[in-house]
Amino acid sequence: MEICVLGTGYVGLVTGTCFSESGHFVHCVDIDTVKVKELNAGKLPFYEPGLDELVARNLNQKRLTFTTDSPSAIGQSKIIFIAVGTPQDSHGNADLKYVFQAAKTIGEYLTDATTIVIKSTVPVGTHQKVTDLIRKHSKHPFEVVSNPEFLKEGNAVEDFLKPERVVIGTQNAKTVELMKELYEPFVRSGNPIIVTDNTSAELAKYACNAFLATKISFINEMANLAEKVGANISDIRKAMTTDSRIGTKFLYPGTGYGGSCFPKDIQALMATAKHHDYPLKIVEAVETVNQEQKEILFQKAHRYFKGHLQGKCAAIWGLSFKPNTDDLRQAPSISVIRKLLDHGVKTTVYDPVAMLNASAIFEDRIQFGKTSYDCLKNADMLFVLTEWNEFRKPDFQKIKSLMKTPVILDGRNIFNPSQVVQFGFYYEGIGLK
Repeated sequence: MEICVLGTGYVGLVTGTCFSESGHFVHCVDIDTVKVKELNAGKLPFYEPGLDELVARNLNQKRLTFTTDSPSAIGQSKIIFIAVGTPQDSHGNADLKYVFQAAKTIGEYLTDATTIVIKSTVPVGTHQKVTDLIRKHSKHPFEVVSNPEFLKEGNAVEDFLKPERVVIGTQNAKTVELMKELYEPFVRSGNPIIVTDNTSAELAKYACNAFLATKISFINEMANLAEKVGANISDIRKAMTTDSRIGTKFLYPGTGYGGSCFPKDIQALMATAKHHDYPLKIVEAVETVNQEQKEILFQKAHRYFKGHLQGKCAAIWGLSFKPNTDDLRQAPSISVIRKLLDHGVKTTVYDPVAMLNASAIFEDRIQFGKTSYDCLKNADMLFVLTEWNEFRKPDFQKIKSLMKTPVILDGRNIFNPSQVVQFGFYYEGIGLK
């Protein structure tokens, strides 16, 4: 089957590559000629474990191509995926200009009956707007399917190839069978393909992300309360997660969620709810807690040094919003670094893959260590902001010998507090005694 994917961002590139891995011929379309040239050379625009190998293999097998030629790719494809970005606008709404641009392009170049699949995360009702726009530009028959993605950065390839579920929003029986055929190789272990209407499929994606964000903000609130009352959030978490009704995932205290999905999707969901005169009070609280949580570690540093931060030196381990990605969008590290700079703190950072993206944001206002230890020299405080595995078992004696003041502020609770204190450090985590 020939497939066209419009957009070579995170979702589009993973989607197109994984479909080509299952034997389909996939045309990935982008308007950026430089990006397309680099992709055809096997150079990816972002870091995602395992994706580069799949891209290289399927380019070599001629199943995957990258092009700026929209008319050709659209005209010869049976299924067309819209996988363009939906950034947040100034009012918190999802900006659909790229989706609508893609729809217009599809309508202009359709040559036969085609299935149009919206893979981008879009607000309720977008499928109808896309349908109307394509119909305005084309007389060929088509169906619009809502097929939201559920990809976790750092694990996206595995998520696509072995999905927990696939959601298909359409009320056309023939289109359902086509979509089931397309996804059948990925659900052979029995995971469900959920068929529903377009509107329910659109809202399902937002509902999932909002609930996961709620779990994160909830455990962070419990961690903050634990500190106030002298309890230990690690033990509280064990008591919670051994309850099968609660589960273990997304219940790790930290410095708040970030990335390309949760912050944007929460804002878009709240905007949709307000448009329908039904404010989502729980979701609004989740967003408020998350914004405040990003300030927690800075507040700990401010308190420890009694507000005298001017001229101090800070080291930061971890910049990306989570491990196994170079994504800095809405990352807690951005908030911490800005606060430190505002208070006159010289800041040196290290991250295994995200420092290039950080340099684009902060330029020469911060320093970059070549290794995790390199940025510790003469530091008055170490912030741990991303739980990369290479940070979990460090040489604490070496850390102490490099630092001017032995202060560790662990935003991911990756260290054993009693062990760290034995080495002579002042240590604070999140929600710990």
